[in-house]
Amino acid sequence: MLTLMDSPATVGLLSAAGELRMPFSDTVKYCILGISVTLLLLALAILAWQTFRCCTQTDNTYTRQETSNGDLLYSDEKSKTDSNYSGTPSTKVEDVSTEVRRLSRCLSQASCPPTEDDQKARDVAQRANIKKVSGSLGFSVYYDQLQSRLVVTVLQVEGLLKDNQTRSLQLFVKLLVMRAELVGVEAEGCTSAEAEGTPPALWAVLHEWQTRIVKGSCNPLFGDQFSCVLKDDKQLHHIRIRMEVRDFDKFSRHTVLGEVKFSLGHLSTSYPVELHENLQIPRKDLVGEVLLSLKFLPTSQRLEVGLLKVRTAITEISSDAALYARISVQCNQCKLRHQKTSAVARCLMTVFNEVVIFSLPELPLEQCKILVSVYETRTTKKSTKNLIGQLTVGKEKSVEDEHWSLMMHSVRQPVAKWHGLLI
Repeated sequence: MLTLMDSPATVGLLSAAGELRMPFSDTVKYCILGISVTLLLLALAILAWQTFRCCTQTDNTYTRQETSNGDLLYSDEKSKTDSNYSGTPSTKVEDVSTEVRRLSRCLSQASCPPTEDDQKARDVAQRANIKKVSGSLGFSVYYDQLQSRLVVTVLQVEGLLKDNQTRSLQLFVKLLVMRAELVGVEAEGCTSAEAEGTPPALWAVLHEWQTRIVKGSCNPLFGDQFSCVLKDDKQLHHIRIRMEVRDFDKFSRHTVLGEVKFSLGHLSTSYPVELHENLQIPRKDLVGEVLLSLKFLPTSQRLEVGLLKVRTAITEISSDAALYARISVQCNQCKLRHQKTSAVARCLMTVFNEVVIFSLPELPLEQCKILVSVYETRTTKKSTKNLIGQLTVGKEKSVEDEHWSLMMHSVRQPVAKWHGLLI
């Protein structure tokens, strides 16, 4: 019988394999071996650490389960002990009666209309929240009748008091050129500043500007100049400039320190006029109306907010202008996730007819605030959103709005009401 070792071909292959060697030196071989061993040890260490964490979490879970089981057993034993003295309990009947009492107490508290004392308490609380305004704003106004151009220059802010010593002020001035409509509107919670109790005018924002930011100074110098064209010269007495001194915040929560409102009909602007006006407490202006619908479902603990119509005052209607609303709810110091409506082409009376639903926390509702913000955007091009106005509806711990009271009187039925849109 022939063996493979006697074959000449086999002998040739073995001799060739013996002459084949690795092209690397011994140092490189040892380095590769060391790296492989290091990676292996690292992988083993990670595996051991993960195993240890898994065992630790499992023990903690078992401990919590045993503790909860022990509490349940203790509660069962306590209920059995009480049953020896009070008879056999009925768990279902007790739970239902408790739920009925809780809902009835909530509805009775929320359905009571606010009294005069509550309204006075709300006014006092609002006045207490408003801080004293100090300082003045220097600016110049000039209207060129030949070019129909309005020129506003922000000069300087003086006399500001720094309340927060931990952060330096970052001041800027926001300007709004607004035009008043000739008709007044009767919106909830809005009265005229000139005549108390009369319906206010509906304002339209024509132009909006913002100065540069000056850091670390209570008396900043600006010198920023802005200009725009006013087509209707005969309606200058309906034009008003609103200038707000703000403290910049990187999270866009700018603090309004004070404001100055200047009407072009108060004095002649045929030549440049330099003025220094004291800062006043900020007061919002009415820029529109919103027809809002509210519906409360106590059993499922849901709140339905319906945005029906939005009326705004605009001088020029752009074909690509659209409106949308951002609705947010804060209930019992818990802020729910906001929701947005779809964008609708803007007109004098923009119709939405959209309803958004919010799941509320457990009753009773001690405090609930609904904030509706209306924005303008462009459909043809990508641009930043522009805030048109905001409104707030809801209740506090002691007082509540009229719309909220009507909603609680008509549970499971939608209640619609007009509200003023402020900016």
